Amino acid sequence: MPEISRFYGIIITMYYEYGRHQHPHFHARHGRYKASFTISPPALLAGAMPRRQQNLILAWAELHQEELLENWQRIKKEQLLSKIDGLK
Repeated sequence: MPEISRFYGIIITMYYEYGRHQHPHFHARHGRYKASFTISPPALLAGAMPRRQQNLILAWAELHQEELLENWQRIKKEQLLSKIDGLK
């Protein structure tokens, strides 16, 4: 999965599963936790994440919503994804 951002031990990735109708989303990993999040509006879609990390991910997604949507369009066209700054 192409990594697009990393912050506070959280790894953000994005990929498109062909043949499935999907809403724009991204994936996050932190330790043994994995979850998917919708982009617009940012929300937990599936999986589990500790509350603190989930709040960081949602805040990050809110700040970078436009960039996430641009990457979603790129991935559907099989183009390279852009890196997105993490939280500082």
